[in-house]
Amino acid sequence: MNKTVRPLIKHWKLILNIITGVALVITLYAVRKDLLATYRNLFHVHAWVLLLIIPLEMLNYHAQAKLYQHLFKIIGNKLKYKYLYLSALELNFVNHVFPSGGAAGISYFGLKIKNNDISGSRATLIQIMKLGLTFFSFEGLIILSVILLAIGGNVSDLTMLAAGALTTLLLGGTILFVYIIGSRVRINSFFGYLTVKLNQVAKIFKVSNRDLINIANARKKFDDFHNTFQEIRNQKKQIRAPFFYALLANITEIAVVYVVFIAFGKFVNIGAVILAYGVANFAGLVSVLPGGIGIYEALMTAVFLTTGVPPQISLPVIIMYRVLNTLLQIPPGYYLYQRNINKPENQTA
Repeated sequence: MNKTVRPLIKHWKLILNIITGVALVITLYAVRKDLLATYRNLFHVHAWVLLLIIPLEMLNYHAQAKLYQHLFKIIGNKLKYKYLYLSALELNFVNHVFPSGGAAGISYFGLKIKNNDISGSRATLIQIMKLGLTFFSFEGLIILSVILLAIGGNVSDLTMLAAGALTTLLLGGTILFVYIIGSRVRINSFFGYLTVKLNQVAKIFKVSNRDLINIANARKKFDDFHNTFQEIRNQKKQIRAPFFYALLANITEIAVVYVVFIAFGKFVNIGAVILAYGVANFAGLVSVLPGGIGIYEALMTAVFLTTGVPPQISLPVIIMYRVLNTLLQIPPGYYLYQRNINKPENQTA
């Protein structure tokens, strides 16, 4: 192993703490003006309405915990509800401060859940299935948003373009993923190719003189990945409960945005909120900044404009939603994250 890599592995916790701290500072610095603006706006809104955000967020994490619990139950693992609830908070922090399209959360979840009964690849697939069900359940909400906007007379060509593009991306991505992991040959070919390329890149940058990823071990993980998917696919009826909780998680998050509109005394078409939330979250996955800062707000404002909600109404709401959401979720997530990397525990029931 390269001499420069060995000390990095030895002190990985310290390095991870430093990286996390830097990412958190960047996040706070990026929203510093928004924090001040939000504080001032608190005196011009119905602050008591904003208190509804707390039970809605609690219900959102309840839905995520139950979603995990049901998925793990399908493959024969029983995990504690409280542990999964706190894990959802923790993962939200990881995905927020490490802009990687959700990849950081997927990798972290695999490491966190792994133990004698649950392999890292099985845990990783559960996290991907959770994200897949969340995206898939949102497709129904997009259709609802178009219907509601049509009833309100706010369906423009741009609105239909945004809804169509988002639906195509979500549906196409879901079908492609299921197609790849549905076959042992395809999953080995696809991920095997990625493994070879990653090893090549590692050697170019001299990360290691040997293969960074052992292909034989990787293939075992791919097989485990495929077998786990088959277990879930063979019990289609049991997917109903996870799907319901994925839908509930989406609905509660959209409700949080709408509550902020109500706090400002604005009652906009709920279809506009659904569509703007979906487009902004999907595009935020590819942002290079923590939490999709900048891209998220700009896209959400643009989509609201296409649905007839002007920026002077939507922008203050978006900023307040983003800041309040961050303040409510990041501190507990950061605490749980720090506790986990410093004191790993076996949490199976």
